Amino acid sequence: RDVELIKLNGSIEIAPILELSDVIVDIVETGTTLVENDLEEIAHIMDVSARLIVNRVSFKLKFERIYGIVNDLKRILESGEG
Repeated sequence: RDVELIKLNGSIEIAPILELSDVIVDIVETGTTLVENDLEEIAHIMDVSARLIVNRVSFKLKFERIYGIVNDLKRILESGEG
């Protein structure tokens, strides 16, 4: 099967309406946008998660700044703000 991949940013839900694509591969959190645009999930590919990656030198030289960022992220996640 011939496949053409098109990278889109922004409101990709409009791509099928504009006949730019037949299907969309998207990272979906709640699925609300799918429903709002009359789209449906036809296959779950995989679960994803975010990672914070720091190189060893930066971790040593900028430890306090990085530690502050990590703690801010933890606080946001634990409070449900994010």
